Amino acid sequence: MSIEPEGCQWPGSDPLYQHYHDTEWGVPVYDDARLFEFLLLETFQAGLSWITILRKRENFRRAFDGFSYEDISNYGKKEIERAMSDASIVRNRLKIESAVTNARAFIRIIERYGSFSQFMWAFTDGTPIINRFRSQSEVPATTSLSDTISKELRTLGFRFTGSTVIYAHMQATGMVNDHLISCFRHSEISSLNH
Repeated sequence: MSIEPEGCQWPGSDPLYQHYHDTEWGVPVYDDARLFEFLLLETFQAGLSWITILRKRENFRRAFDGFSYEDISNYGKKEIERAMSDASIVRNRLKIESAVTNARAFIRIIERYGSFSQFMWAFTDGTPIINRFRSQSEVPATTSLSDTISKELRTLGFRFTGSTVIYAHMQATGMVNDHLISCFRHSEISSLNH
């Protein structure tokens, strides 16, 4: 009788959620294109569950030109209306408009700091924060660091990037390892950092 490795509880039994947990969540991301994809999806998640967004991820990819921040930064009224008429994504005008605003701010950060990755990872000195939580109830929704990053992004022109969205971004892109220490992914991801 084999014993399944214990994982975090939040993916439940949903295969898509489990796959995301087992292969993506918490893995350090340094590529600007991938960081923008996560940021765009997380801004759409505000007020919704992550699984809702995850199920629509490929629809978002199609609707937003493969998450190309260069293309999205050039969107005008026509492209915004096209997205608003796409029933396969979350049709929230403020969030769609913020995708365009954020793409432009993203490019400004790249021009100023060399890359969005360098800008974000500077907040952790380029090293993931490895937490050692034992239960899901210990995992925070925000931290003082996500508060700081959120404020900085807002001053740089970003929208829908409150502290909760930013902490979710940090978790997803491996700036923090919030897998429970009982989860098989905690040590796997921690070993990627050395």
